[in-house]
Amino acid sequence: MREPRWLDDAEVGRHLRPYAITGGRTRHSRHTFTLITLVVSRSTREARHEDLEPESAQILGLCRDRAVAVAEIAAHLDLPVSVVKILCGDLLNASLIIVQAPPGQDDQPSVELIERVMDGIRRL
Repeated sequence: MREPRWLDDAEVGRHLRPYAITGGRTRHSRHTFTLITLVVSRSTREARHEDLEPESAQILGLCRDRAVAVAEIAAHLDLPVSVVKILCGDLLNASLIIVQAPPGQDDQPSVELIERVMDGIRRL
């Protein structure tokens, strides 16, 4: 019989921290983000947001000068993507960020249009 394995403080913190940051939420109730959704802060100057979680303030700082993909934010902050999506949803609700979602299926050009463009390029 195996002895029970106890988690050390670092392992407990790694699992508890995302839960605490999101208040136990596993997804945002109103917004859906993909890995390539671009996020940019609405304010270009450094603002103080005492009521924000430190991670939310870090997102604003990271996205202050350029648009950053959700996946890149997660990598920079060393947080799970699901946590970043929830935090970005909260920031969007507070009108602190602007997001640009990737084009949907309806926004993509038709295959016929792409073929016509390719034919035109070949004729050059």
